[in-house]
Amino acid sequence: MVKTNNNMLRRRLRDLSIIQNPLNSEETNIEQQTAIRSSNVPNITDEPTEIQTRNANLLPINYKSWHHMPNSNKNQALDNIKERFTLEVLDNYVKKALGKKWKDHKSTLKKEYFKKNISLEKKLQNVPPRMLMYQWEDAVRFWNSKKGEDHELVETTSRQKQKFTHTTGSKSFACVADDKELSSGQKVGHLQLFDIPHKKKDGSPMTIEVAEIMEKLKDKMAEYEAIASSNSSVNLVDIDNRIITEVLGPKSSQQYIPSVNQAQAKVQRLEDQMAQMQASIVEQIAQLKAKEASREAKAQRKYDELQLQLKAKAVAREAEARKYDELQLQL
Repeated sequence: MVKTNNNMLRRRLRDLSIIQNPLNSEETNIEQQTAIRSSNVPNITDEPTEIQTRNANLLPINYKSWHHMPNSNKNQALDNIKERFTLEVLDNYVKKALGKKWKDHKSTLKKEYFKKNISLEKKLQNVPPRMLMYQWEDAVRFWNSKKGEDHELVETTSRQKQKFTHTTGSKSFACVADDKELSSGQKVGHLQLFDIPHKKKDGSPMTIEVAEIMEKLKDKMAEYEAIASSNSSVNLVDIDNRIITEVLGPKSSQQYIPSVNQAQAKVQRLEDQMAQMQASIVEQIAQLKAKEASREAKAQRKYDELQLQLKAKAVAREAEARKYDELQLQL
């Protein structure tokens, strides 16, 4: 138990699984829950992130990707979680978990309610419970389009090509290399590019299979270094490429020896930044329109009130004039 500044007791949660079975309402009012950093980002605060991502008003499904989701929506979802839990983790850490849950929720809806063997009209009518009609229609029309089908094919092909479990999610290895080079100031070799996404935070390999591959790569590197020491014409970059190809095979090695990886990473970054800027501009325009509509409504109300006041005064003057005429007739 921890005592806060206002003498209110709160419980420090060291097991994130507790959050999946939250306290009852009476206990929640008394104690404020605190979540500690987890090494597995997607599992952080599962129950509250699940609730937020299923909120169609807050996190709509008709955005192509999490990058296109307006920051205001992400921030509101984060604030909603903070109202219930005191999270001892960075905001970006929670947002990453929200993004994964949102993508999983969208994927589940597509799997359960978007049936490929029926007409478009029936697909549009098969709206999931608690889902807003316009969001479902937007999502269905994209999934049913040529662009949506191509997008699904790319994702499926990418998953089939993935031979080993890695920690980078949907981020390309080109982006991984670019991030590492920016942070370290040193060029990332192809062997290092294999190590980075296949290690846990403690530096250990993701799986036994990955550990075996890393050991083979080290052994091969030692062999070629011995050759290079006696032959100055051997190119170290070529050695990296040759080792990756020999150990992983020509197909698997292609993702670790990408052509123009720096350019690809920068293009991806620019596309993400443009998508976020576009979403932000759309949001700002909507806010300006809402403010303008509010001002116009307020001005109209004032005008109507003035018109009523003028009419009331005119009626009062006419009544006084009639009284005056009546008095004149009596005299």
